[in-house]
Amino acid sequence: MPASRAIFPETHIHPGVAQKIASYKKEEVEAVNALLAVHRVVVVGMRQNPYPKKARKLLDAKGIGYEYLAIGSYLSEWRRRLVLKMWTGWPTFPMVFVDGTLIGGFEDLERLVESGELASTLSRARSG
Repeated sequence: MPASRAIFPETHIHPGVAQKIASYKKEEVEAVNALLAVHRVVVVGMRQNPYPKKARKLLDAKGIGYEYLAIGSYLSEWRRRLVLKMWTGWPTFPMVFVDGTLIGGFEDLERLVESGELASTLSRARSG
C-alpha cells in the first residue's frame, strides 16, 4: 500500500471558505493538467533553482523529450508555485511527471534513469 500524506479533512472546512480553497489559483493546476494530457514527460520548475536545470540536462543527455514549465524565480510568482505544492503535496522543484504521474524531483528522476525504469516506462505505449 502506498504511503499517504495527511490531508486536512474536508468535513472540517467551513462551507464559507470551501469554494475559495477549491478555486485558489486553479488556472495553475489546469495549466499543468493540460501539459500532462499532451506530453509524456513534464518538468515544472523555476529560474535560479539548479535542480530543474539538472533535470532538463539529464533528459536532454538521454534524448528524452519533455515539456518544461518555468514559474518565476525564488522571489517572484511564489503563489503560483504554492498552489502546485498544495495540489501535489510535493514540497520542492522541479516537479517531474511521467505519463501523468508525479515521480518526484531531480534525484528521483535520476534514480529512475539510472535504473532503466524511465526508459522502460517510455518504451511502452501511453495508457489512458
